[in-house]
Amino acid sequence: MTPYLQQLEKEALEVIREICFSNRLSEIVVFYSIGKDSSVLLHLFKKAFFPFPIPVRFMHIDTGWKFKEMYAFRDKIAKQIDLIVYKNPACLNPYTDGPRYTDVMKTQALKQALQKYNFKIAFGGSRRDEEKSRSKERVVSVRDAENKWNPYNQNPEIPPLYNTFHTDQTSLRVFPLSDWTEIDIWEYIKHENIEVVPLYFAHERHVVRNQSGLYIATENDTGEIKKVRFRTLGCYPLTGAVLSEAETIDEVINELKHTAYTERITRVIDYDTDFSMEKKKINGYF
Repeated sequence: MTPYLQQLEKEALEVIREICFSNRLSEIVVFYSIGKDSSVLLHLFKKAFFPFPIPVRFMHIDTGWKFKEMYAFRDKIAKQIDLIVYKNPACLNPYTDGPRYTDVMKTQALKQALQKYNFKIAFGGSRRDEEKSRSKERVVSVRDAENKWNPYNQNPEIPPLYNTFHTDQTSLRVFPLSDWTEIDIWEYIKHENIEVVPLYFAHERHVVRNQSGLYIATENDTGEIKKVRFRTLGCYPLTGAVLSEAETIDEVINELKHTAYTERITRVIDYDTDFSMEKKKINGYF
């Protein structure tokens, strides 16, 4: 492992341990999206407490519209951790319900789950390089009583000193991977031999082209066949693929070194409105 990756790992482990050792473990949860960042975060939690088991619970907010490969991978990982799977009973449809689908099935479901299980501190795998509104996040980010985010009302933070203060009317979101980049994630996955969903690697798949120019995968073997891979994973009707020949981690890393676009460019939900992601985060989206 390079010295730079070692430093990123060291800082992330320090954040995990500090938060867990200074708060009630029953009030802490780790969000698990099944993606590559969640896989790295899970690996870091294993390292942080080795040789003991992870002392906190994980949670997946399930919309019912993930790729079948994601569900298979989640079920495999669920055997290793204490995983809560929560789904909003509203059961909206991404094809017919538009932006309301993301709000109800993701944002509102997330807030419902936090309240149901009385979690006050939630870890996530978000990174600042993913999207411009995420660059405003602290490593330890404060949310109000309704789990809303105000980027102008945050605790001061001077790494490696993280302000974990919160009241009965606030909660915390914690992002140990804040300073990592997409290439850092893949370099770490390679070095630590971390298993990820096969969708991240190029293979021939049935896709359709949407108005944004993205290739959207289909789950019923319709559309045209293209060799594609996914840089980020979510609900399959809302997740774009990129044309790619990268079938291995080394090929993925090499491909990323020659791209000028962030991975979030393939997420359809980021194009709902101007400043779409920031508005979602202000309302409670992770």
